[in-house]
Amino acid sequence: MSTASTRLPEGRYGRSSDERADHKLKIAGTVLGALLLALVGYFAYHYVGQSKISGEVIAFDATDSAVEVHLEVRKDSGTSGYCTVRSQAANGSEVGRADFRFGGDATRIDKVVTLRTTARGTTAELLGCHTD
Repeated sequence: MSTASTRLPEGRYGRSSDERADHKLKIAGTVLGALLLALVGYFAYHYVGQSKISGEVIAFDATDSAVEVHLEVRKDSGTSGYCTVRSQAANGSEVGRADFRFGGDATRIDKVVTLRTTARGTTAELLGCHTD
């Protein structure tokens, strides 16, 4: 018997085990890729779609017992919410924190708010804005 006569004809008896394994890996990769894409889309929607109010500190002026903070807030019309501002002393300890509420139909609000402090504050930091 020669080696040519002992080999099976190619494609006659179905797929080889390597081809079956490759096919299963392709299916598993496609399913995992689709799940990853759905997960990224879900988090992107909640990160971008849920932020209906945002703000930034334009300027601040500190005194011994308060910090005057100029806030610019952007929000959807009719949305109400609040922004949290804090101040720290020169040594890094927190000397004041407060929430300031914003509502109404305006979509852009420029407002100077007063943050009372327990000692002289050297910073005014916007921690974040949230809807009610």
